[in-house]
Parts: sequence; C-alpha cells; structure tokens
Amino acid sequence: MTQTADIVICGAGIAGISAAYFLARRGAGRILLVDEREPLTLTSDKSTECYRNWWPDAPMVSLMDRSIDLIEELARESGNVFHLNRRGYVYVTADPNRIPIFKRAAEMAASQGSGPLRLHPGPESYIPHLAHGFENQPNGADLILDPLLLRQHFPYLAENVVAVIHARRCGWFSGQQLGMYLLEQARMNGVQWVAGRVESVEAAGRVKSVRLSDGQALSTNTFVNAAGPLLKKVGRMVGVDLPVFSERHEKVAFKDHLGAIPRDAPFVIWADPQKLEWSDEEREMLAEEAETKHLLNELPAGAHFRPEGGPDANIVLMLWGYDARPVPETWPLEFDPMFYEVVLRGLATMIPGLKAYLGKAPKVEIDGGYYTKTRENKLLAGPTLVEGAYVIGALSGYGLMAAPAAGELLAAHIMGDVLPAYAPTFELKRYHEPEYQRRLESLDDIGQL
Repeated sequence: MTQTADIVICGAGIAGISAAYFLARRGAGRILLVDEREPLTLTSDKSTECYRNWWPDAPMVSLMDRSIDLIEELARESGNVFHLNRRGYVYVTADPNRIPIFKRAAEMAASQGSGPLRLHPGPESYIPHLAHGFENQPNGADLILDPLLLRQHFPYLAENVVAVIHARRCGWFSGQQLGMYLLEQARMNGVQWVAGRVESVEAAGRVKSVRLSDGQALSTNTFVNAAGPLLKKVGRMVGVDLPVFSERHEKVAFKDHLGAIPRDAPFVIWADPQKLEWSDEEREMLAEEAETKHLLNELPAGAHFRPEGGPDANIVLMLWGYDARPVPETWPLEFDPMFYEVVLRGLATMIPGLKAYLGKAPKVEIDGGYYTKTRENKLLAGPTLVEGAYVIGALSGYGLMAAPAAGELLAAHIMGDVLPAYAPTFELKRYHEPEYQRRLESLDDIGQL
C-alpha cells in the first residue's frame, strides 16, 4: 500500500520534531514523521539540556538568540511546562595566565552579539542569578576577578580560583518536556508519526518516494534527513555524502547526599587543562593498559556539572569530554568503566567538597549518546544537491538549544520564505565554496566552540 505525503521527515528526535512543528505551523500539508524508535529516545534524551548564546561566532550567536527567543515564547505559552531557567554558564579558572584569555574571550563574544561584558571590580554591581525562571535577568557576561565577590557568590569553588566568567543568557530546561510539547502541538496541526525505519529513498535527480523496512511506500516530493547520529547513513540513501562524523559522549548522574554542590548552582565548567592525582599503585595499574594510560597525561579543559531536579533533590549531572574522538555509531553504546572516576576527580579539582566521594562513590547512573558534527561544528539546515532532499542535523552538543531555530530555518527553506541573514552559514553548499574549504583547512583542531 502506498501513502502520499507532502513531506516525509526521517527521525523523531528534537531536530525532526522541531522541523515538523514549524512546517505544520506554516501549513505545509501532510507531514509524516518517521522513526522506528519512540520519539526523543535515540540521542535527544541523552543531553544535559542546557542552552547558551555564548559563542565565538556571530552567525551562531544570531541563531542561538533566535532559538532562545523561540524557547522563551514556548515557555510563556505553555506555562513553562519544561522548567526553563536562566542560571547561566560559569567558566572557572585557577590559572592567573588565563585571565587575559578570559577577557579576550568575553570581549570576542560581546563583539559577536552575545551581549555586553561587565568587569568586577568595576562600575556596575554584579547581579546574582535566580534559581528559577528566566525573566528579568541580565544579558551578556560578568567577568569576576574580585576575590571577595568570588567567595561570596561561589563559596563551593576551590580557594585557588582566580576568575570566573558568568555568561548570562544561558541555563537549562527539560528537553524531554520541550520536545513532547512541540510534538503534541505538531500533531494538533496534523503531523502524523509513523513507526518504521526508512530503508531507501527513490531520488533519481529528485525525491520521488520513501520505502520503509516493512515494505510500505510513501510517495513524496520532499524528504527531510533528521536522523541524528544516522545522518550520514541516511544521506547516502539520497546520494549525498554529508561531511559529518560522530563522537561518543557520556553523562553521569549521581546523588550528592553530602551537599557538595548547592541546589541553586548554575552550569559550571572548569576551563583549565589538568593532570589528575593518582596514587602510585593506581598509576602503575593505569600505565599497564593501552586503554587507560592516557589518563596519566594532561587532560583537556571542560569538566562540567549542573544540579538536576528541584530544591529537595540531590542529583548532579557531571560530564567531561576528555576522550572526544571520531567513532563509528553502534548500539548499544559501551561506556568507559573509568568515566565516573575520572570525571569525579576532574571536578574535585574545582569543587573540593567532591573529594569526600573519592574511594567511596555513591551509586551512579551513566548514559550517553553521539555528538554528530561537522568539522567546524556548525549545524546543517537546508537543501542538499538533490532536488526535494533536505537536511537538518549535526547539532553536536547543542541540539536541544538550537533545534527551535534550526527547525524554523529548515521550514523557511522548504516553504520558500525569506531566509534570515545567518542562513547561508548553515547550508550544505558552503562546502563547495573554495574559500570555505581553505578556511576549514586552516583550523588547528576540530570545532569552533
């Protein structure tokens, strides 16, 4: 039996759901959202669910500001069913040599549109974040160098901390509840979810139909690849080799029954590389195995955490991408047995209260997913070289926060609407421009974050 649809979207993660939501709002016709899994269960539910407009790149700032505008609109219309807050991101350093780097980074973000930089000590008073809600909070960022101010507002940080940047249009929300709200609204506007796996796409010159694994055929002229970590595989079905790869990222949830981290803390990131402290016996054990000996070396910056749940909860989410490298996408994911121990030690450098858990860790839960990304870590949203085939993905590490603006942008492409100024930055055709290729080759490492 053949069904006919105006648009078929492959993937019911946050990207596919957002695209369906904005297309349905535009009256795009019959939209089928296809996934063999339940919505939001492959990668979208593995996130820390945070958001920020703090980026070193003007188009990314513009896209994220638009996305945050949309998220705030959705929070207001839904009665904030997904618990949006604006506690901010706090970047922390104990290295005095990093202070000018912090200042340059803050000035760069401000110049790209993230908002003004306020220095402390300075002419303006520091405004602490609110634990709940998102209205009436500052934009931009605060660079705090005043030791008394640091101890007053961040007493849980190590005494050797010399500076923090508090980026303000940042926080977190329940990604699952946001995604389900978008899906509910999309369904009310006629979007249908189809349980099935896309097996093939007939696209000789242009999209004509999609075939599912159960043999069902879907006749359509418009196909959207929103397959998350399967983006590259699905891209090949329409004859497009997407320039993406995946990294495995893990997340720890543990019960902080000692209260080392305040329940009203913001999202906090350690900005210094570090060598972990190990006993002689531990060092010998780690050195014996090829899979663990790298843990004796200096590890990159970026260990981070945030509280999870309400004021009466004690869950803390902890992450550290110290082993981010391209890997093949396989399921189920296999997690590093050392991950919790490494992340705990890394965060204990910044939060001394966590040292009480070393050697007597509480029961933890570890999950994770794939960050699928382009080399410069800028998403894809727009048409491919095959007529009727579109892509929305490569939202590595920022999928939940960027999905509303990315979905809106994709809908604008499909519906022929006026595109925002940042649209070309995220189109696939950028990779066919010689100047862009030269810029990619000049990158010192992978990613623009």
